[in-house]
Amino acid sequence: MEKGRLAKADLQVAIEQKEIYEKKLVKYQLKLLWMQHLLMENKLGVIFVFEGWDAAGKGGAIKRAVGNLDPRNVRVWPIAAPAPHEKRFNYMQRFWRKIPQYGQISIFDRSWYGRVLVERVEKLAETEEWQRAYKEINNFEKLLTSDRYIIEKFWLHISKEEQYERFKKREGDPLKKWKITDEDWRNRQKWEEYVTAAEEMFDKTDKPNARWHIIPANSKWYARIAVLKQMTKSIEAHLKINGVDVTAIPVSSGDGMLHK
Repeated sequence: MEKGRLAKADLQVAIEQKEIYEKKLVKYQLKLLWMQHLLMENKLGVIFVFEGWDAAGKGGAIKRAVGNLDPRNVRVWPIAAPAPHEKRFNYMQRFWRKIPQYGQISIFDRSWYGRVLVERVEKLAETEEWQRAYKEINNFEKLLTSDRYIIEKFWLHISKEEQYERFKKREGDPLKKWKITDEDWRNRQKWEEYVTAAEEMFDKTDKPNARWHIIPANSKWYARIAVLKQMTKSIEAHLKINGVDVTAIPVSSGDGMLHK
């Protein structure tokens, strides 16, 4: 049984009407686009980290977040197992190389938290290595957020039952079958171990400078809007702290028109 923060997430929350979802989507996409220009003008960097269960909708949420942004100043980094040449370095080296320039947004689809999640559960890292990683990660994030960056971290949370339904749906869809592997099914067998690892990760790395946001994601529409809303909220705060006038940021009525 889930314990801690994950157990407190209300997985029943949902957006039921497509019209409401689409209006909110336009609203936050336009606001995010406007803020992106302010980030570029003021040379401020943003890092968004996505973790969560397989099939929780990370890719869908990221796709909606970047869909209308200027592609020259946003990067999405899908993180898989380290390549052989990357294993010759400290595990953080490959992430340092992906830190955005000032003025850019970088989104990590999986991240350095693999050390305390999959590498811990699958015993790909020694116990001393993943236990030491909490301090290393906190120091890494503090170094960046003490400079001109913000870091916001999202865990997309679904129930084990919802994950099963999504797995089966993928298996039956020729266009999505590639998304499901034997490894995904094996990981389900270690659900409780991943819950334990995630909860310890939240406890040890949820810091005022780099917060974790647990997003209920049984409803994909709800999760996407919740992510976009938090993104705009955190960027707006980042701009204000750095002395940027945000009173000119327009709002959307949801019809695609911007109003000040």
